[in-house]
Amino acid sequence: MAIKIIKYEGQPEVLAWKYPSDELGTWTQVIVNQSQEALLYKSGKALDLFGPGRHTLKTQNIPLLGKLAKIPFGGQTPFKAEVWYINKLVDLDVKWGTMDPIQLQDPKYGVFIPVRSFGQFGIQIKDSRKFLVKLVGTAKTFDKPTLVKYFRGIVMTKIKDMISEYLVLKRISILDVNAYIDDISEEVGEKINETFQKYGVEVHDFMVNSINVPEDDPAVMKLKAALAKKAEMDIMGYSYQEQRSYDTMDKAASNEGGGATLMNAGMQMGMGATMGAAVGSQMGKMTSNLQGNTQNEEPQVICPKCNAKNSASSKFCHTCGKNLKKAEGDAPSGMKKCPKCQANNPANAKFCSTCGGKMELVCSSCNHKLAPGAKFCPNCGQKQ
Repeated sequence: MAIKIIKYEGQPEVLAWKYPSDELGTWTQVIVNQSQEALLYKSGKALDLFGPGRHTLKTQNIPLLGKLAKIPFGGQTPFKAEVWYINKLVDLDVKWGTMDPIQLQDPKYGVFIPVRSFGQFGIQIKDSRKFLVKLVGTAKTFDKPTLVKYFRGIVMTKIKDMISEYLVLKRISILDVNAYIDDISEEVGEKINETFQKYGVEVHDFMVNSINVPEDDPAVMKLKAALAKKAEMDIMGYSYQEQRSYDTMDKAASNEGGGATLMNAGMQMGMGATMGAAVGSQMGKMTSNLQGNTQNEEPQVICPKCNAKNSASSKFCHTCGKNLKKAEGDAPSGMKKCPKCQANNPANAKFCSTCGGKMELVCSSCNHKLAPGAKFCPNCGQKQ
């Protein structure tokens, strides 16, 4: 009787393949390649396992099958059993990606934005018995696309949970997350591998290639616009409150007319007062002239340390360097202090020539006059 030779040289994507015939005998030779394992299967049980090489089915190398089938070895005895080939190669080209964006609240800015992610990882059959019993079952072949299909739901659920948990616990903004991709890849890969190992499969080199947000999403566009505006204000050297003050003055200047034309121009000039004391000084002069102030001299402030005379818009004494902004005591006659920066201004000034803030603070709800630094209105209780 001719010697029966069994071998498999299939495609790399095939992870498990069953030899078509179950008619074997003690003369059968099983050839296993370097990247394979062969497993004898009978009555739904995985029995003898063969590594790389040429194996002749004898009593010595199929003890489990011989015991189960009670084969009377001694000649060329036929018997029924299945031969499975398992591919042990490492496949590094398993790709993954979020089909639907993850709705996540940015831990830093508090905005809900959609987050997408994609990457790839490798797989290898580590435990052939466990793999065949738990995944392959009665199928005749099992390939990589089938494996990916089985695990897609589990993988994506764990990836979404891990990315969300990582960002929230470490309080990392979505816009800064790409700096942490290596750490996220390592942590997510460990969790994914724990799941795959239950089925005899090992995960290699799990990688998150990108975590990003849709550029055309309204929330993303609004957040980026706000950050761009903040960066602009930081470069120009003013705060959001000051910007609102400038906007208010600019609006008032554009709506008023007639005899207030020069006042409007002066208010618009006041927007640049924080950029230099000279512009602030000129603003004070223009305001005084419109209110009937015919004095030619600019209002002055006396330094409490050296008694030197300084212009009302000066922040520091030109003689001794004393900080006039923080000088204690009441404002000189005909002057009043700004409730925000404590700079001295003419008594009829509506806006501070130094910081641009309102000289009188009023409640945003009932217009009741507020004390400097008040957080709540004493009249209506509105938070300021």
